[in-house]
Amino acid sequence: MPIDLTPLLSIRPAPHAVFGRLSTHRDRPRFHVRDGAAWTPVTWGQYATQIRGVARWLVDHDVAAGDRIAIYAPNSVAWASASIGAQTAGAVFVPIYPASTAEQVAFILDHAEAKVIFVAGREQVTRLERARTMMTRAIAIVDLDDADGALAAAAQRDAASPALVDARLAALELDAPAQMLYTSGTSGNPKGVPLTHRNVGTNGADWLVCNHPLLEEGDVDLLWLPMSHIFGFGELCVGNLLGYETYLCTPAEVFELMPVIRPQVFFSVPAYWEKIARSLATGTDVTGGRLRFCLSGGAGLKIEIKQQLHAAGVLVIEGYGLTETSPTLTLNRPDAFRFDTVGKVLPSVQLKLADDGEILARGDSVFTGYFKDPEATAGAFTADGWFCTGDVGRFTEDGFLQIVDRKKDILVNSGGKNIPPANIEAKFVDDPVIERLVVYGDARPYLVAAVWVRPEAPAAAVAARIEAVNAELARHETIKKFFVAEAPLTVESGGLTSSLKLRRKAVYQMMKDRFEGLYT
Repeated sequence: MPIDLTPLLSIRPAPHAVFGRLSTHRDRPRFHVRDGAAWTPVTWGQYATQIRGVARWLVDHDVAAGDRIAIYAPNSVAWASASIGAQTAGAVFVPIYPASTAEQVAFILDHAEAKVIFVAGREQVTRLERARTMMTRAIAIVDLDDADGALAAAAQRDAASPALVDARLAALELDAPAQMLYTSGTSGNPKGVPLTHRNVGTNGADWLVCNHPLLEEGDVDLLWLPMSHIFGFGELCVGNLLGYETYLCTPAEVFELMPVIRPQVFFSVPAYWEKIARSLATGTDVTGGRLRFCLSGGAGLKIEIKQQLHAAGVLVIEGYGLTETSPTLTLNRPDAFRFDTVGKVLPSVQLKLADDGEILARGDSVFTGYFKDPEATAGAFTADGWFCTGDVGRFTEDGFLQIVDRKKDILVNSGGKNIPPANIEAKFVDDPVIERLVVYGDARPYLVAAVWVRPEAPAAAVAARIEAVNAELARHETIKKFFVAEAPLTVESGGLTSSLKLRRKAVYQMMKDRFEGLYT
């Protein structure tokens, strides 16, 4: 049924979205969890009980409002309950990406001064044990896989005497921090980004206003994005707000389950939309045929893919933002979109371009500074308070934003030519031979590249693929030499961020000898 925006635009802390549903949804399914071939429903009432159990456990263990609580686990209902439960208790939840190494976990826990960590998953438990040997602080550990353990007992105590949790919930303030995410960046240690209830609530209200023609109450979504990333957590919160019935699955299960679940809502990164487009082009609909609201994020989706999907009746909405901006700054809309852009500015956001084209932002959804890092905070804002995104953009005549490049990633060759490497690399997206290509050549006479070849493709075909792209480029943008890399780029190796974006400086450093060898 169509949504009534009026009650949803009042900015409130995230837990209220769940508890506000109980009078009408208590016995309805909020989640479906797969166990082999069967699905087990988790009702709104069960979800709320888990949330309150987390909050009560934290209160009983002297966790104060504002304390940091980490979550290090794969997606689950328990993960969702831990995040909203921490907020219910007035704590700040700190998600840690499930693939993070022991060293990364240790740094985040120490830097965040986390008092408690909720953990699940064999690999995560093993890495956490190693991380503890590197940490300078003690931390309490709660096993999210122990369904009948400490959190269930805490939920029983809350049911008998709910006043403690009720008091924490009533005391939540909009300008208090709600969550703190660590941005991987392109080099160095990650930075803690505290976001307040007002930050994320303002962004959520803007998001609803822009997308409401495609949104309906009680839709079915298939959630596979990691909730430890702001994109996946955003999908969880949208479901809480709009009463979604969410099927949880792993990335590997998506295309097996889509035709069966037939979701009306699907949030995804470009690789999945590309596969859907290929299936539709062959006359096979892997989506189940009910998709209405489709969101792509994490990286840019090729214009051709968006056009192909739209022609098949699937409008994919794409926007632009950063963790520091909660996250969305611009968005294409059902009634106003251009596939060569990232949309128009959200109602509560102000954007302008600096003299060098950098996109500057301010508004209630923009954070106020990095945790315990005044130097990075000072460098992230202009003297008059605008947040520096690090992205270079331009506005079209009809008010849409286009992203030109990352400011810090622009290469300047020895002839003084400015070259955005991402623009060249984007031409190899969807290439049948080259899985990924990284351009190198700052202060050098010409460009070279590292190439990762698709498993099923012949390496001998790489040169021809590069020459085909070179034919489309200006002379100073062409790739003169390349090498084929054997080891894949991964989060664990440091070559990719937790959201699978390229850590360019890290890759340059790791492969410096091979890049430089191409100039001798």
